[in-house]
Amino acid sequence: MTAIDEHNENTNLDADAKRLAELGYKQDLARSWSGFSNFAISFSIISILAGCFTNFGVAWYAGGPISISWSWPIVSVFILLIGFTMSELVSAYPTSGGIYWWASKLGGARAGFYTGWLNLVGLIAVTAGVAYGCATFIDLTLNTFSDSWASHYSLARVFYIFVGVLLVAAVLNIFSGHLMAIMNNISVWWHVAGAAAIVLILIVVPDHHQSLNYVFTERVNGTGYSSGSTSSLFFFLAVIPMGFLLTQYTITGFDASAHLSEETQAASNAAAKGIWQSIFYSAVGGYILLLCVVFAVPNGTDGKPNNVLGSSGVQPIFNAALGSNWASLVLFISAAGQLFCAVSCMTSASRMLYAFSRDRAVPGSSHWSRLSANKVPARAVMLVGVVAALLTLPALIEVNQGTADEPLIVPVAFYAVTSIAVLGLYLSFAIPIWLRWRHGDKFEVGAWNNGAKYKWMNPVAVIEIVVVSLYLMLPNLSSGNPFSDSFSWKFVNYSPIVLVAVLLGITIWWEVSAKNWFKGPIRNVDATESV
Repeated sequence: MTAIDEHNENTNLDADAKRLAELGYKQDLARSWSGFSNFAISFSIISILAGCFTNFGVAWYAGGPISISWSWPIVSVFILLIGFTMSELVSAYPTSGGIYWWASKLGGARAGFYTGWLNLVGLIAVTAGVAYGCATFIDLTLNTFSDSWASHYSLARVFYIFVGVLLVAAVLNIFSGHLMAIMNNISVWWHVAGAAAIVLILIVVPDHHQSLNYVFTERVNGTGYSSGSTSSLFFFLAVIPMGFLLTQYTITGFDASAHLSEETQAASNAAAKGIWQSIFYSAVGGYILLLCVVFAVPNGTDGKPNNVLGSSGVQPIFNAALGSNWASLVLFISAAGQLFCAVSCMTSASRMLYAFSRDRAVPGSSHWSRLSANKVPARAVMLVGVVAALLTLPALIEVNQGTADEPLIVPVAFYAVTSIAVLGLYLSFAIPIWLRWRHGDKFEVGAWNNGAKYKWMNPVAVIEIVVVSLYLMLPNLSSGNPFSDSFSWKFVNYSPIVLVAVLLGITIWWEVSAKNWFKGPIRNVDATESV
């Protein structure tokens, strides 16, 4: 590093620490993340190698190819708008736990309290969902490699692997914050190279590819609603939107750029760019990847596309179209990418828990806000891992949509956990986005801002979040509908139950106690103090 580079870096660090002091906090966390590292963690958490593959099945049985070829780009545009509104907010307020801080600043303590808890629940759920998806793909990879491993599917075995993934993610996070920055940089290139390799394999290896007409017009309804009709009004207005979970879950977690802003150099610009750029590149890369999977769907013995395969996820498609050797390689690339993603999710969730605890909003706050010798919130990391494991316990209940002879295991609990992640995170985003719109031109923008475009961007972003959230709370199988004759609790999408319980708990806690002592972010430094 030259003397000029060192001077510029020190100047940036001084400016960042000064801005943080103006917002009320000391520079306790090590500011060792570059702008690329900040982008990298959001890109890693979005992880097209994770969300695109682990939630492929829900989009397939709730719409089929059109639920991917049309829904993905349309929903992605709306998510990019959400990203732009959040980039403006993080540029103005670059703090850890930023989402909750923004809401508190713009709407008061109550808005901050609700936002913080929704965001924290969402981050823990996304950590659980990604880690469980990773465990599933590790199991599928070994399943494809080994005949003895594949002799029987075991939910307990997958759950044990899941706990192991959480443990690895926790240990890596506890070791060093700087190590996480390095891992996220590596993760970006793994995702880029890995996705490119999978795309190339899906183009070159299969003997047959489906037509454009199939990819952009074929419809599937495996939900049990409307007697499987793919032409009814209900199919277009309710069934296909259930498949929005694929896009909305995959492209989430980009708030990590905000949560790591206190550890990022030149955060007002770098964290803002980290949010929207991670969304944009993931949307483009994910779409290419998903289209290649749909084009690779093989024909059945009757010579027609085998539409049953996709309802069980991507593995049956890979096995049938690529053969076991190539399928194993593709699954391995995806599983490794998902491990990177799980580690990044743990980083983001623990930083949010640390920041929220720092402001005494979490029971046992002094415990969870304590930093290790490496300046890492190690205790917060461990709590995130334990709660993530508990939240996923219903995944041990087998849900078979098929028969004893031809089982079709549907991961209802996994889809519920991913729905909880989407609901918690996006609803927490909606609150500060709406409040910023309410503030209008009184809002003091940062170095990166949307100018006058916020006047239409912010309302559109909030409407998208509310509409998609309502759809994701619907039972995604007819057997999970309480009014259905085939109703069974094991088919229930329990995400709305968790959401209602969280909101009810927050409300009761606020009214009975928190409103008397929680006043929002607590300053631990004066802006005039030396930094």
